[in-house]
Amino acid sequence: MRYSQGVDRLDPERMRSAYWPDAIDDHGVFNGNAWEFVDLCITSHHRWSSTMHSISNHRVELGDDGRTATGEGYNVATRVRADEPVLETWYGRYLDRYEQRDGEWRIIHRVCVHEATTSAPITRMQIDAAAFRQGSEDRNIRPA
Repeated sequence: MRYSQGVDRLDPERMRSAYWPDAIDDHGVFNGNAWEFVDLCITSHHRWSSTMHSISNHRVELGDDGRTATGEGYNVATRVRADEPVLETWYGRYLDRYEQRDGEWRIIHRVCVHEATTSAPITRMQIDAAAFRQGSEDRNIRPA
């Protein structure tokens, strides 16, 4: 969840807190050190005015040693293009391996699996949505 909140708020430190410094992330377009991936991800996400990652069906299995685990979480990410009123929706899964170090759990290896992507024009709601805070307003702002 720290990863998802970090990417949606363009907060690289929050994203990094989900990974060990020596972690690997295989995100298709990038396969290497997860902290380096964070920098690439933050830069690339400026093409959207807002993103929202929703994680569901998260299953974790603890290893026999009590210090390692594997997990799988389903991911639906919605992204609003910054240059035109289009909503993109990404469907996929995260396949994770976790390690506990000094009482803290973080990802040591992640594979991002892509299932499908859709896009559709954004149409106006019947209510005045402009009165609500917009998705881009709280990027890089941490909750109190």
